[in-house]
Amino acid sequence: MVNPLRGMKDTVGEFSEKYTYFIENCSRIAKNYGFSFIETPILEETALFKRSVGESSDIVGKEMYQFIDKGKNDVCMRPEGTAGVVRAFITQKYDRAGGVKRFFYHGPMFRYERPQKGRLRQFHQFGAETFGVESVKEDAMIILMLKEMFDSCGIGYKLQLNSLGCPECMPPYRENLVKFLDATEGLCEDCLRRKITNPIRVLDCKNTNCHKLLENAPILLENLCSTCKDDFSELKSILDEFGVEYEIDTKLVRGLDYYNKTAFEFVSDEIGAQSAIAGGGRYDKLVEFLDGRPTAGVGFAMGIERLMDLVVMPQSKKEGYYIGAMSESALKTVMRLVIKIRKSNVVHTQYTNKSIKAHMKVSDKVNAKYFICIGDNEIETKTYVIKDLDTKEEKSVELRD
Repeated sequence: MVNPLRGMKDTVGEFSEKYTYFIENCSRIAKNYGFSFIETPILEETALFKRSVGESSDIVGKEMYQFIDKGKNDVCMRPEGTAGVVRAFITQKYDRAGGVKRFFYHGPMFRYERPQKGRLRQFHQFGAETFGVESVKEDAMIILMLKEMFDSCGIGYKLQLNSLGCPECMPPYRENLVKFLDATEGLCEDCLRRKITNPIRVLDCKNTNCHKLLENAPILLENLCSTCKDDFSELKSILDEFGVEYEIDTKLVRGLDYYNKTAFEFVSDEIGAQSAIAGGGRYDKLVEFLDGRPTAGVGFAMGIERLMDLVVMPQSKKEGYYIGAMSESALKTVMRLVIKIRKSNVVHTQYTNKSIKAHMKVSDKVNAKYFICIGDNEIETKTYVIKDLDTKEEKSVELRD
């Protein structure tokens, strides 16, 4: 038997029901906030992610599904969603048109990492991106939208915030951080590499020993310029006004190189050790990095598989119709009725004639609300009985109706 590859999983059964419910819920909320759907290709040029995600990130350094295709192009399967959406934003010349664009997306991403609970090599993300809004109020709206998505699915969380500064306050902070790192012995190999490529990423190290060594590292929030301080204060003020609880995490830098100013993560301890279930922030230079015109950007992404154990499904309601045939001659009548009703409702049927009792068992399995059975008698009298399986009420209806 051919099995799925390690780290690849079928979306089927109960998982599929939760997945569909989650996607539909989040999509509805995103549309309410003015976002429209975008779908980008799974395959992109490798250079897109090296230039955006960053050479210092684990994604680019260790995890990408990268190969040379038959046309001698260096390509990879997308490891995250934001870079592709930004590339599409530039390709469509939206950066030249000006104005505001808001997109949401969902679909498969690929990273070659060790499979574990909630982490797969092919996984799915839901994300949203806003372009053309410099105000920190948009950062707050993004966070509020994500909170509403989690609340609607019964997912518990904690919100963590930080600010990564801007091109004015980041260089002096980076210089202070490098001095601290140069004087610190015992850092892991990844941190020593990041110290050269992107020092701030050292703060994102998951190594326990490095955590201890970095306890007294310079704090970015204490080195913000006046503009970044004001923006961060306004963000906290808006969240306070809407009753959104949050924690300040001075070590939160996110795992990608393109973030600046606002950085946030929603974390949960319901999937083992406290882990991020969604994250995002502002990336005002990313469009420019990818050769577009300077355009402010802010967004988030969440890994769907990690959330499925946390999603609280609503109590299943009976819906649609089950229509069965009790004789071979009734099958054509049933088919005509099925096709007619399917124009406005869900209809289940089977293409074999059975007894009422057998059909009723099937209708229970598909959770139908209405039950109709047609046999020779119904065809002769040109009427049939429709039964409401919730209320148990029955009514007689003419076939022509």
